Amino acid sequence: MSRTTEGRTAVDPALRGLVYTLVLGAATIALVAILAARKQPPDSVRDLVTVATLVVTVALATVIKTRLRIRSTTFYFAWVETAIVIGLAVAPPSWVVLATGIGVACGSITRLAPIKVAFAIAKHTLVAGGTAATTLLLGAAWPPREPVGIIVLLGFVYLVAAVLDDVLAIPVIALASRTPILRQFRNDLDLRIAGFGVRFLVAVATVLILRIDPRLLPAVPPLVLSLHLAYSSRIRTRTEQQAWQRLARATDALNVVDLDQVLTTAVTEAAELFSADEVEVELREGGRTVRGSAPAVAYDGTAPPPSEVDGRIMPVTLEGHDRTDNLGMLRLRFAGPVELSEREQYTLRTFASALCTAVRNAQAYTELARIADAHAYAATHDALTGLSNRRHLLDEGTTHLTTRHADGVTALVLIDLNHFKEVNDTLGHGAGDRVLIQVAERLRGAARPDDLVARLGGDEFAVLLRALPAPAVAGHRAEALLAALHDPLDLDGMRISVEASGGIAVAPATGGMAELLRRADVAMYQAKRAGQRIATYAPARDTADLGRLTLGGELPRAVADHEFTVNFQPIVDLASGEVTGAEALARWHHPTHGLIDPLRFLEAVERSGLLPAFAEAILDQALIAAGTWRDAGFDLPVSVNVSPRSLLDARFPGAVLARLRAHDLPPDRLVLELTETLTLSQLDVVDRVLSRLRDSGVRLALDDFGTGYSSLSLLSRIPVHELKIDRSFVTAMETAPEAAAVIRSTLDLGRSLDLTVVAEGVESEPQRRALWELGCAAGQGHLFARPLPAGALLAALQRGAGGRPGALAPPLHDTGAVIRLPGRRTGGPRTRPAAPAADSRQP
Repeated sequence: MSRTTEGRTAVDPALRGLVYTLVLGAATIALVAILAARKQPPDSVRDLVTVATLVVTVALATVIKTRLRIRSTTFYFAWVETAIVIGLAVAPPSWVVLATGIGVACGSITRLAPIKVAFAIAKHTLVAGGTAATTLLLGAAWPPREPVGIIVLLGFVYLVAAVLDDVLAIPVIALASRTPILRQFRNDLDLRIAGFGVRFLVAVATVLILRIDPRLLPAVPPLVLSLHLAYSSRIRTRTEQQAWQRLARATDALNVVDLDQVLTTAVTEAAELFSADEVEVELREGGRTVRGSAPAVAYDGTAPPPSEVDGRIMPVTLEGHDRTDNLGMLRLRFAGPVELSEREQYTLRTFASALCTAVRNAQAYTELARIADAHAYAATHDALTGLSNRRHLLDEGTTHLTTRHADGVTALVLIDLNHFKEVNDTLGHGAGDRVLIQVAERLRGAARPDDLVARLGGDEFAVLLRALPAPAVAGHRAEALLAALHDPLDLDGMRISVEASGGIAVAPATGGMAELLRRADVAMYQAKRAGQRIATYAPARDTADLGRLTLGGELPRAVADHEFTVNFQPIVDLASGEVTGAEALARWHHPTHGLIDPLRFLEAVERSGLLPAFAEAILDQALIAAGTWRDAGFDLPVSVNVSPRSLLDARFPGAVLARLRAHDLPPDRLVLELTETLTLSQLDVVDRVLSRLRDSGVRLALDDFGTGYSSLSLLSRIPVHELKIDRSFVTAMETAPEAAAVIRSTLDLGRSLDLTVVAEGVESEPQRRALWELGCAAGQGHLFARPLPAGALLAALQRGAGGRPGALAPPLHDTGAVIRLPGRRTGGPRTRPAAPAADSRQP
């Protein structure tokens, strides 16, 4: 099988040197052949016909070839060695050598570049010379005359010709296509062997025919032509099958979600698939360009230099089947003139469409990953300052305390800004936010790389110090952190001084991150009470918390053994004395200490991590009681106090609604009372929690209204249904005009906002009447009943007052003598979430 090349105009020096070497060798053989032919020239018409037929046969074998393109170089597979072997069987070797050179020249000179014509003539002349020398070595045995000899000797000679053809052609093809010689030898080896076998059979058949009648020699060219067409068809079929398989593998390799990998695969696979010298993918979004060839990417960036491949460029737009989304361009570059076949053009469009889909999928995945990372970041970082939030601090601290070995001491510094409220009250919350941002920047700048700086909420910050060489170093590091806040802050041209108090705690042997945070909090408040800037936690001074710690260790057992119970204090219509609801109040029936007040265990519950289980237990008991009362004919809403920490748990609304469904109670039969939410209400997560609960129909009440300086501002953020006047105002209303004024203004506010107002701590009939006359519709207190178990309260409702079931006090006036004031506790759809906890008040 002979090979020639075309299509590459620039010739490498090494390739040129190799061709010139072959030309020199071929010229030597031609000269020897000329000298031999002079001694045995054609001397008859038959000899001239034989020589002419050999020239025509070689010329046809040179012209009619199988085409194969590698990059910008096209290789042709011819039948010249078959013509050579047949010629040696019927003519002298010198005639065959010269006829081969003349025939190849006639078939190549008008279609190829000069150096390629030289290579083709030289290579085939060398093959003819080597094969002729082989026949001379066979001596009298050549040419063979018997059928067996023809097959054996002709096979040997043909093998020599085939091997010489490969030995001479493969190095040139490998050098021209920049392919390793061994790899080039293995390429299509099976097809080459099969082709050699077919052409050998042709050569044998032809020689046998000529032995019968030499005049049949002119019939050889048509026979070679027909066999060539059949073989070419087989090669095309095989080539197309391999091309479709490579396309399938290439598109399958694009099925990844990493954009970098998609582009790298596209460049390398396209270079192999289309045999391009260089492939370039340019994306419109971001102007990114990736350029290279098999097996690697040469450039990846946004400002590509000019390509080193100067030749034919074949661009194709990266667009899907609908042609509505142009993502960029795919460019194939070839060093010389190249024309893609119809099949290659279709393959290119298919590959570009698959690449467009892969790029779009990878970009979508990248965007989803970015959004997921952003959500993960938002879940662990404070939106205002960018610092870690409480959740991240607890998670990171817990992980560190769990995995630490001998890496030093761990400590926590808790920092609270003094008088920060005055900034908000005087300059507004916008100015307060800018102060917090600057404080966060200074703390971040003063911290070490291994430290974790967090904002816990409001004006409270924390810094986790890791790998300290000694506990005493924590004090020096805390001093440096607070010193960073010493210089005044610049706030719109104003110089504002910020003072802060800090508490330091070293990680305890037990208790984990929650205990470390509690100790730092204790130390910080010790610093505030002592008028110091920094205080270090001292167990001896933590007397108030020693009892809590003892109880805290028993909390898991108390929750598991159902030691927490609920009593209910009724809420009464002041005018009629009828019960309109009940408030659930948690109690701990300790097996040793007896009844424990919420003031002693609530904080321990919140810090222990048992808050969700505790809240669910209290909520369950409250809803069971409400269901029992409803079944007995008293459909009363039940109020449950909510811990501020529960409002930070986005899962809390779902838990509340699940308990309501489990007990078959409508949401408006539950009232969640919010307390101590002045700073928590500024957090977006709290707003979302409360909004979901209120939208679901759960009613919200603002407890102890009037005692906090931000009570009015809270109403603008938390659209509640009820206001509860603190008992301190009710107790003082008869002797303190200021207390009565607060009650009066609260009632006016409730009427203007269409809110129910409930007075707490009603102890006497004069208080009841005075509140009613001021316009208060409902109240609770010892005048009506002390907190009672659910069954005792049901029994009291069934007994009633004055023969009226459901009433716990006589009416203030006869029926019909009074116009009832608005504000009865009724259900209705509401908004905003919270989490149940125990009330800290004593009955």
